[in-house]
Amino acid sequence: MREYILLLPILFIFHDMEEIIGFGWFFRNNPDIFERFPRITKAYKDYTTAGMALAVYEEFIPFFGISLLAYYFGNDVLYTVWFGLFISLAAHFLIHIGQSIYIKKYIPSLITSIICLPIAAVILICSSKYIVFSLSTVLLIAGSILLMIANLRFAHWLMHRFGKQLGI
Repeated sequence: MREYILLLPILFIFHDMEEIIGFGWFFRNNPDIFERFPRITKAYKDYTTAGMALAVYEEFIPFFGISLLAYYFGNDVLYTVWFGLFISLAAHFLIHIGQSIYIKKYIPSLITSIICLPIAAVILICSSKYIVFSLSTVLLIAGSILLMIANLRFAHWLMHRFGKQLGI
């Protein structure tokens, strides 16, 4: 299991660098997106590159923290939480691919989502043999996924808050 652990934060950073670098360009060059999809306007109205970087950094903390703990102090609980976080990351890739299909345009995060999703699937399949699936592990995996959903909402809140403070 240890051989897969640090791939979680590596894939996350690889993917999210595309998001940080590309989202400013995307919104400047696609103003029609806000007219066609008002929910996007609400979600990214206070967007700044600095705010996005802060949100990505905040999201990185649990991925990196759990990965380090699992790498150095590996046990069934940490491996299971890590597995749940990796499922969350793979779902994140799927969501970005779906978003791009839905709006019928490239979005910053599409290329790395397409690259990382098959890698994540292989890692999940290979690492699943180290997880003893029982009711408690399934609940722990579900809890980890819910934690990352809550963390994503918090990261978006940070991104908006930071953007408003800058007055941009």
